[in-house]
Amino acid sequence: MVSVHAENDAMIAWTVQRLLDRGHTAPRYHAISHPRLAEAEAVNRLIAMAALVDQPIVVFHVTTEGSMAAIRAAQTRGQKVFAETCPQYLLFGAEDLDKPGLEGAKWMFSPPARDATDRAAIWRGVRNGTFQMVTSDHAPYRFDDSGKLAKGPDPTFKQIANGIPGIELRLPLLFSEGVGKGRIDLHRFVELCCTNPAKVYGLHPAKGSIAIGSDADLAIWDPEKTVEVTDETTHDAVGYCPYAGMTLTGWPTTVLSRGEVIVDDGELLAERGRGRFLPRAAGAAATPAGLLVPEMDPARNFGAELR
Repeated sequence: MVSVHAENDAMIAWTVQRLLDRGHTAPRYHAISHPRLAEAEAVNRLIAMAALVDQPIVVFHVTTEGSMAAIRAAQTRGQKVFAETCPQYLLFGAEDLDKPGLEGAKWMFSPPARDATDRAAIWRGVRNGTFQMVTSDHAPYRFDDSGKLAKGPDPTFKQIANGIPGIELRLPLLFSEGVGKGRIDLHRFVELCCTNPAKVYGLHPAKGSIAIGSDADLAIWDPEKTVEVTDETTHDAVGYCPYAGMTLTGWPTTVLSRGEVIVDDGELLAERGRGRFLPRAAGAAATPAGLLVPEMDPARNFGAELR
């Protein structure tokens, strides 16, 4: 499986340099430095290259309506194009970077957060099946000289480490904002977070399924429990949480791994070293679709075998 974070680097580099040359160095300009066109162009180019050789692909971190439209069109043609987005692209906007001093750096990730129009489009894609997965893109940096501010106390947006913590709140965020607010149903939530990732990455049916012979990885959910997110809610040692201030409805109370209770009412019970490495072969998702463009089809290219 070929998985790609698709953005046009030349377009981004050109925009970044113009911003810096004009003294626009604050974190908010990170949102401007990655044009929407840079993402949409790269996604279209990726889809075309994959079509040439009939290669299944996953497009990571989709943030724009234009990118989503290209993915949807390729899927309609029967091309194996899987797509992923993240909670930050459903919940944050460029305005979250526009804070005093360097505070906006806490919301710097790439591609950057967009605007309400793009967020609404991405939610549509989550609902209608354009996206197969909602993952975290977990990239934790502390807000100090060991992380975000490693280049000094007064960095430009280009010198600030990109990424936010997200792995621990991924499911509660999507449950609360998706299921709880009627954007998706419970079945779609499970598909996006559990079943589809296991299928795309060759872990199904051991993972992503409740069945005899599967691994009995289960999260027991309290759909009514509310949690006020603070900087201390999560356990990633980052020191801040970009979702602090949100109230989430719906929370996992018990977690089982391979049938063993490893979290109960917020208490970690797992023993160090109980994890297992899972070797994976390419699954059905990575099998070519059998769609040959004319130049690659011996029946239409005078018999040349190019694949």
